[in-house]
Amino acid sequence: MSEPLLFVYGTLRPGFDDPMAEWLGKVARHAGRAVARGRLYRVASYPAFVPGGSDEVSGDLFALVDPAASLAVLDDYEECASHFPEPHEYRRERLTVRGENGPVEAWTYIYNWEVSALERIESGDFLA
Repeated sequence: MSEPLLFVYGTLRPGFDDPMAEWLGKVARHAGRAVARGRLYRVASYPAFVPGGSDEVSGDLFALVDPAASLAVLDDYEECASHFPEPHEYRRERLTVRGENGPVEAWTYIYNWEVSALERIESGDFLA
């Protein structure tokens, strides 16, 4: 797969009723399900992903047809573009996730704030 990948685990996943999830489905190609090592937490009506450890977070991969344009829109949506005041709630990083055909590198949005007061999503699946 030559296009850069994006791993989504929350409101951008297919099946979630949100205008940005619909937009992503139009500008990127769904590349299958994936899991990442880490934990999910509930922040109001959206999740927070913290990578690491042995727990797994369920999500989906998207192949970015126009990565620069798509990531710029997503950075605005996640409020981590440079014009937003710091500290940003999320940061965009590349990490290794396990796709349907094995490990791949993908961009994802990682929660950047303290999670100790947040409810953990034990299943690791925001849509469950």
